[in-house]
Amino acid sequence: MTTLHWADSRLEIHRVVVGSFANNVFVLRCRQTGEAVLIDAANEHELLLELCRDLGVRRVLETHGHWDHIQAVPAIREAGYEVAVTRLDAPMLKDVGYDVFIDDAEVIEVGRLRLHAIHNPGHTPGSISFHVEGAPLVFTGDTLFPGGPGATKFEGGDFATIIDSIDNKLFTLPAHTIVMPGHGLSTTIGNERPHLQEWVDRGW
Repeated sequence: MTTLHWADSRLEIHRVVVGSFANNVFVLRCRQTGEAVLIDAANEHELLLELCRDLGVRRVLETHGHWDHIQAVPAIREAGYEVAVTRLDAPMLKDVGYDVFIDDAEVIEVGRLRLHAIHNPGHTPGSISFHVEGAPLVFTGDTLFPGGPGATKFEGGDFATIIDSIDNKLFTLPAHTIVMPGHGLSTTIGNERPHLQEWVDRGW
């Protein structure tokens, strides 16, 4: 199975789609050191553990705490991988466990690569995105998709908050930045930015 989704001279992005909600699971790998991080241990833990072993994953980052994004966490932790989540979303992981917190604006080193954590509340209080320094890539979890923001009807969601979060924290990224969301296809900041007012007007 080929999992390579995007690459340049410094890094590789691997992607698999798992579970009944077709969650995207991404692995960001540093080509210089072979170190990697897995984003969202969503489901199908056997497949994810195989990816972790094959690609040199050292730790797991959760974009948010919704159940469809965390179902593989117990098996991943049992295998010895550290799972990180924001403090605000940590209560959602009380049944599966976690190890450390991710803070807004934290810089996470993956080999020679640097991931910048961006707190993006609105889908959940602690939703977080990850921007790759020096590369046109941002992992947005369920905050931003092609065609609009993630759902805000669940507990802890808020539409005005997610709009503000997208406008002031994601739409400041360069237009060519590729958005890799928690479900479905990728898009770019430039494709989505012109539609912000349409989303506000429609209310979802």
